[in-house]
Amino acid sequence: MIYVDNRQNKITVNSELEEILSKTISFALQEEEVKVPYEVSLVFVDNEDIRKINNETRHIDKETDVLSFPMLDYPKAKVFKEVYKEYNFDKTFLDGEDLILGDIVLSLEKALEQSKEFNHSFNREVAYLVVHSILHLLGYDHMEEDEKIIMRGREEEILKKLYLTRD
Repeated sequence: MIYVDNRQNKITVNSELEEILSKTISFALQEEEVKVPYEVSLVFVDNEDIRKINNETRHIDKETDVLSFPMLDYPKAKVFKEVYKEYNFDKTFLDGEDLILGDIVLSLEKALEQSKEFNHSFNREVAYLVVHSILHLLGYDHMEEDEKIIMRGREEEILKKLYLTRD
């Protein structure tokens, strides 16, 4: 289950955008072998709101493009598909039968700016940001160079399969 909450009014959120991102999230989770019912929240904000959230949660008083808030805690360098069978997720991680993976907070305003800066479509940019965030929800990180190489590779593999390559 994917919950969408539009908390901004600078970029139009239409059914096409919601469909693209829902498809992207579902596909990325499928590619990462998430075979259980899940919940992901996707929250759209503007630059000012994401700056505030970034400052409150990471103590970085700066706008960013996307923030990920995973509900699950993974051992270092492990991702969901590698540890799922080892985990005994208790009720705090479940909403009924669904595993709560976490929240994605996306600045559509920043995504539009970046799509222009990188000279590709808005849809490609938001899809990339959502894939990036999904991978964070599943335990990927990019703080260390070896982790970054793995994560960037997975991002591009998933986007390529979705035909959302850099245009």
